[in-house]
Formats: sequence, C-alpha cells, structure tokens
Amino acid sequence: MAGVFDNPVFPYFAFYATVVVLKTMAMSFVTAFHRITKKVAINPEDIVDKDKGKISTHESVERVRRCHLNDLENVIPFVLIGLLYTASGPSLGYALLHFRIFTGARIFHTIAYLFALPQPSRGLGFFVGFLATVSMAYNVLSSATF
Repeated sequence: MAGVFDNPVFPYFAFYATVVVLKTMAMSFVTAFHRITKKVAINPEDIVDKDKGKISTHESVERVRRCHLNDLENVIPFVLIGLLYTASGPSLGYALLHFRIFTGARIFHTIAYLFALPQPSRGLGFFVGFLATVSMAYNVLSSATF
C-alpha cells in the first residue's frame, strides 16, 4: 500500500478527484435549495401543508437533478479509471493535464447546465471531460501487460 502513496502522481489525483467528488456532493444541496424555494415535494412525507401540498416537479429542480445525475455518470468513472491510471505510472505532466482538463470540464459543464448557457457549451463541457477519462482508460489498457 505504501507504493500508492509514494507515487508522485497520486497526491494530484487525490486533489482533483476530491474536488469533483465534492462538487458532485454539493449538487445535493443545490437540489434541496431549489426544492425548498420552489416548494416542490417529491415524496408524500415531504409535503409541509397536507391540505394544499402535492407531489410535483419544477423545471429548475429537474435541471439541477439532471446535472447531478450527469456528474454521477462521469465523476465515478473518472475516479475509478483515474486510480488505475495513477497506478499505471503515467508521467506527472500528462497526468496533471488529464486531471485538470476533466476537473475544468466538469465545473464548466455544471455552470453551463445551471445557468442554461446555449448549446454547444454544455455538450462541449461533457465531451471534453469524457474524452479525458477515455484517454486515461486507453493509457491504462495500453500499459497493461499480461
């Protein structure tokens, strides 16, 4: 286990992975904020005023939820593949490039999603981050020896 912590790439991976995981976790609070401010209940027990309340949706809540789901679909693979990539012994420069591109792309994607920036901004944020993860996966597979 000491080998992982002796890897010069690992602290950088740990930093960037933590940033994107915390960003993903923050989306839960953004969702809750929108639900509270828009008075949107998604479960019967969430209804405050039982006489007037109902289960409903609101576009701003759904937009945040979709952004959060997109984070989950992309951050989890980044963390898992990033661990393998870090263990495969990449150069520090290329590793930092991958980590920074992915992190920047995910932050940009969230901004584009939450503020409804015109397309292709959100799509570019998604694809740039996705390609960074695919590139790491390719490097892991190409460095594997059997």
